[in-house]
Amino acid sequence: MERWALANVCLHWIIASLLIALFFLGDYMVALDYYDPWYQSAPFWHKSFGLLVVVLMLARVAARIYWTRPKRIEPSKFEMVVTRLVHVFFYVAVLAICLSGYLISTADGRPVSFFGLIDVVSLGEFVPNQEDVAGLWHERIVDAVLIVAIIHAVAALKHHFVNRDSVLKRMLWIKS
Repeated sequence: MERWALANVCLHWIIASLLIALFFLGDYMVALDYYDPWYQSAPFWHKSFGLLVVVLMLARVAARIYWTRPKRIEPSKFEMVVTRLVHVFFYVAVLAICLSGYLISTADGRPVSFFGLIDVVSLGEFVPNQEDVAGLWHERIVDAVLIVAIIHAVAALKHHFVNRDSVLKRMLWIKS
């Protein structure tokens, strides 16, 4: 059985795990009041891990280009088109989430700290009410990614339990 390169598999699961954690942290964060001890630190961690996702996504794109993909498991034409659209959607949407997060965080001219190690400079406000506009897009794109991710997971389970092919095993790096 052909498998994805280990780098692709690791990046897939690390990014997926980070996105899930960032979703829950972001959801928790917006409900905090000023006097909550996490009011200042939660955004720091959310932004830092969001920037880490950007770095990992760029590594994932490079890995996807560098290592050949495993041979397709005789998908129908419909499955091939949907698979390609879903993958392109994930790459574009995750980067759009990160970009909108950056635009939210830097609208006031302050840089974004990457784990306190380096600051990512602010490019300032590009549009009026940038923080609100980018915030709306951030939330909407996250919602769309969640919906597509659930469909993606169900499709992987369908391949494993209904089709009984190795699509899921190749992404889990399990030998058949």
